[in-house]
Amino acid sequence: FSAMTERMLVGSLKQVRWYLTDFQKRNQARERLARELTGETRVVIGHSLGSIVSYEVLCRAEQPIAPAFISLGSPLGWPNLIFDRLDPPPRDARGRWPPTITSWTNVADVHDIVAAVKRLSPLFEGRIDDVEVANEALAHDVRPYLTAPQTGAAILKALRGY
Repeated sequence: FSAMTERMLVGSLKQVRWYLTDFQKRNQARERLARELTGETRVVIGHSLGSIVSYEVLCRAEQPIAPAFISLGSPLGWPNLIFDRLDPPPRDARGRWPPTITSWTNVADVHDIVAAVKRLSPLFEGRIDDVEVANEALAHDVRPYLTAPQTGAAILKALRGY
């Protein structure tokens, strides 16, 4: 498993590096997501790098977009590599709460190395519900994240408006 884990980590880090260092591509990714979100959007789910893009879009939106944000396998908490390079940047060592959401659930697998920081609540303003799952050998794969009962419960809660 170590070779598979290493390849996954290297691939993920390449994508993150690309996103964080190429301003034009970063802006294109954010614009693409922003175009898809409307006032009728009730849940935004971001996996891995998608959680970074989603977070940044939700922080910059000018109108209410989604009452719920669900991050899956998120690297948002990695100090220096990601957390300190977010846009908007953290202030007083705390990431900003996206003003366009009312709730945030962060789902992290106990063995997911991309989601190295499992608990985001101490790092960000607002109340984040940190939830751990066990995806077994597919620790960072999106499918077990999406099919985890904990993720389903967070989606259901968002759709019901709790």
